[in-house]
Amino acid sequence: MTAMLERTATRLHQPVGLASRACLLLAAVLVVTAHFFPLWNLTMFAPQYPDALRLDIFDHALVGGNGGQDLKEINLLNHYIGMRDLAVEDFTEFKWMPFALGGLALLFARAAVFGTLKELVDAVVMFFYFGGFSLWTFGYKMYRYGHDLSPSAAVKVPGFTPPMFGHKAIANFDVYSFPQAGTYLMISVAVLLVVAFVLAWRRTGRPAGRAPRKVDLELTAT
Repeated sequence: MTAMLERTATRLHQPVGLASRACLLLAAVLVVTAHFFPLWNLTMFAPQYPDALRLDIFDHALVGGNGGQDLKEINLLNHYIGMRDLAVEDFTEFKWMPFALGGLALLFARAAVFGTLKELVDAVVMFFYFGGFSLWTFGYKMYRYGHDLSPSAAVKVPGFTPPMFGHKAIANFDVYSFPQAGTYLMISVAVLLVVAFVLAWRRTGRPAGRAPRKVDLELTAT
C-alpha cells in the first residue's frame, strides 16, 4: 500500500505536456466567455400568448424577452397562482456564480502554468463539483418556486416543478426549458478537461527510460 501511494504521489508531480496545457488555457477562456451568454431558457406558450413568453437565465441575471416585458408578464401570472416573483435578489446563486467562474478560470490557468498532474486533477475535480452543485441548486430552486404557493392565491393549482429540460404542461401553459450557449460552453470546458486529463494520464504513465543492462554495457565496451 505504501509503495502504491508513493508511486501515485510521484506520478501526480510529473509534467502533463503541452497538449494538456493548451486544453487548460482554452478551458479558462471558455469558462469566462460563458458569463456573457445565457445558461438556460424557459419558453411558455398559452392561448393568450401565441408568441410565447421567454426568460433567459444567465449566471448573474434573469432577462425576459420582448425587452424585459416577458419577465413582468410571468411575474403577473405567478401572482395569480400564489408563486413568488422571479427576482434577481432571491437568487443567491447570482451573487457567487460569476466569482466562481472567474475562480475556475484562474485555477485552470494555474494548472497550465505549473503543468503537473496534481494541478490538473485539482482543476478537474473542482469544475465537476461546481457543475454538479450548480445543477442541484437550479433544480431545487425550481422545485421551491413551484411548491411554495400562497394558500390565498386567486387561482388554485397543485404544486409543480417547472421543467429543467424538455417540455411540461402547467395549467394552460406549455413550458419548454433547454440549455443555451453558456451551458454548451461549460460542456465544452468539461470535454477539454477530460481530454487534458486523459492525455496527461497517458503521458505520466509511460515508463521511464530503461536503464542499460549489464550485458548491453559489455557489448558496448567490446
